[in-house]
Amino acid sequence: MELFNNSLSTGSTLLLFACVLLVLAFEFVNGFHDTANAVATVIYTSSLKPRVAVVLSGIFNFIGVMVGGIAVAMAIIKLLPVELLVGKGAGVGLAMSLSLLLGAIMWNVGTWYIGLPASSSHTMIGSILGVGVANSLTPGHAFGEGVNWAKALEMGKSLLISPLCGFAAAGLLYYVMKRYARNRALVEAPPKNTPPPLGTRVVLIGTCSAVSFAHGSNDGQKGVGLMMLILIGLLPAGFALDMSANTARTYDAVVAIDKVLVEHADVAGAQQVTAVRARLDDLKMRLGGHRDISEIPEADRFPIRADILLLDKDLTKLVADGDIGLSSGEREALDKRRKELRGVTDYAPLWVILAIAIALGLGTMVGWKRIVVTIGEKIGKAHLTYGQGMSAELVAATAIGVASTAGLPVSTTHVLSSGIAGTMVAQGAGVESKTVRKIALAWVFTLPATMVLSGTLFLLLRMLLA
Repeated sequence: MELFNNSLSTGSTLLLFACVLLVLAFEFVNGFHDTANAVATVIYTSSLKPRVAVVLSGIFNFIGVMVGGIAVAMAIIKLLPVELLVGKGAGVGLAMSLSLLLGAIMWNVGTWYIGLPASSSHTMIGSILGVGVANSLTPGHAFGEGVNWAKALEMGKSLLISPLCGFAAAGLLYYVMKRYARNRALVEAPPKNTPPPLGTRVVLIGTCSAVSFAHGSNDGQKGVGLMMLILIGLLPAGFALDMSANTARTYDAVVAIDKVLVEHADVAGAQQVTAVRARLDDLKMRLGGHRDISEIPEADRFPIRADILLLDKDLTKLVADGDIGLSSGEREALDKRRKELRGVTDYAPLWVILAIAIALGLGTMVGWKRIVVTIGEKIGKAHLTYGQGMSAELVAATAIGVASTAGLPVSTTHVLSSGIAGTMVAQGAGVESKTVRKIALAWVFTLPATMVLSGTLFLLLRMLLA
């Protein structure tokens, strides 16, 4: 399959390359912006030299991206309907892509420069929402349309709850450690510039690696989602569908779903069932007779994607409302078929995942010092102990890993920094209110600030490119 074709002009193709490079730049910035979250504890407990710590973190970030799956990436794609990127032509798609990427990078670099542990997750989601809302202000749209607000609310809850859980869980874990640990060195200020005992050092290096891996598996997927959002929107013929997917399996899933609906067509939701079946008939027509996805005419590929996404949305509503009266066994069978059907749309090519992994891994190895100082020295009023580092990183790695599995983006920055704050409270040392206030303000203002920034950029670029 050719990566690019003649569907874009020379100028648009150059801008598309710029968008791809900007996604990689976002992940690179994300790497050095968030590296401090993983390496601050091993640096401030003298477990590892700074350069060794950031290289180790970069390696585990890379591995996390490569094996972390794409659940979070698909959640990012669903936040802003891809139809918006192609509905008005490539110019609007490029304006959307450039504005959300430039807005996210500008905010990330700015907060990094002043040493503020702001959230890359908030930054990216705010940029996407800003573009969606700005698009709804243009002629022919209703205010607020074009954004998946249900998915945005789900992500918002995840971003709100995760730092609170990090604070409470890390504080509780450290309190238990402080009360019951036989090795009192774990809860006392470590000697300056002296490595901890071997066992403690191994644990701290392990938790640093775990946080780095979890960060890669969650934050790396955000870059994958952004890359796919751009590629699908601007080159639907090549990326709307997974070219390696099994056409026969997809067709069989359509037939099986249609069979279920036929058996329940006379229930309360008959009108909705009829509309869904019409979409299934369209899919049968477009998929039938093709052995491979690559054989499907280019003009049919994005309509197939749109049909599958809208079909899945309609089925979700029908099942949730109970309109088609499925038994538990029928519901399980339908869920299985829906998953098979979404297999052709929920994907990311290996080269995309690899490119994001390299960008994030390389970014991790530079620019870490500014935020390390904030994490290691300015959150609490006392020097970080071995036990505090262990507690905060164990909780952060676990929380981020669970979120990645569930397909929810969370902020590594806020989970870990709130965890450190929780351990400081449990230690009785207290927190530096000035630093915590700055982090909290960044948490509050990142979303609206990036929405305004990316939305304004979109409206300006739309006039130039559309």
